Amino acid sequence: METIIEFSYVVVFAIVAILFTIAPVIISRLIAPRTIGDKTFTTYECGIQPFGSAWTRHTIVYYTYALIFIAFDVDILYLFPVALSYTKGSNIKEFYSLLAFVLILVLAIIYAWGKGVFTWKRKNL
Repeated sequence: METIIEFSYVVVFAIVAILFTIAPVIISRLIAPRTIGDKTFTTYECGIQPFGSAWTRHTIVYYTYALIFIAFDVDILYLFPVALSYTKGSNIKEFYSLLAFVLILVLAIIYAWGKGVFTWKRKNL
């Protein structure tokens, strides 16, 4: 019986998460204006008349840069709760494991920098 009660919290959390995901879509469908004019299907960029195609090809460097950003963003988010746990007086073994984690991140940044991921080659239009 206790397991069912504990699992009910997960079910309620999942239902609330689904409602928070679907509610903005439904609300925007209900209150968003539905006008179709001459420029409805054109690309808008800061008031400048668009030229050329909206579809562009990006080099692999762009995607690699984005993936590295996401990976390090998640890793930095991991460091916040770990830093809070050290204010309570943790074990020295935990500190060395965190130090190894940060050193691996630094090595990954150095490797990416050496491969030229952080340098952008400009295209002349």
